[in-house]
Amino acid sequence: MKCHQYQHRVQYYETDQMGIVHHSNYIKWFESARNEYLRKQGISCRELEKLGVLLPVIEVNSSYKQRTYYDDLVTIRVFVKGLSRVTITFGYEIKKGEELLVAGSTKQSFVNRDFKPVSLQREKPKIWEIICGDY
Repeated sequence: MKCHQYQHRVQYYETDQMGIVHHSNYIKWFESARNEYLRKQGISCRELEKLGVLLPVIEVNSSYKQRTYYDDLVTIRVFVKGLSRVTITFGYEIKKGEELLVAGSTKQSFVNRDFKPVSLQREKPKIWEIICGDY
């Protein structure tokens, strides 16, 4: 299974009145890590869109284990957790050192510009191989 790690330093504006990272920011970090994962695989979201493939998020899950604070350096680990004919599920772990802070997942659907489902494996096998080849 391919895995990508993406580092992020927590910015002051990402924290809330309690001094911890606001929960909505973790979803943004998932997206950043996922986009970097795709780049490392050899294709960007922009390139996918040019080829007529969109990946809208249809489900997000996250479980908050520990607090994250301003200036913490965290590592976001992203990997393919599941595949179907027309969806892909990415898993995420956000850690500070070895400490697990957040675990989560996003599920995306492979669709065309009309938001109709696309079977990449059948209709665009080269893209399928780039994204999902080692799953």
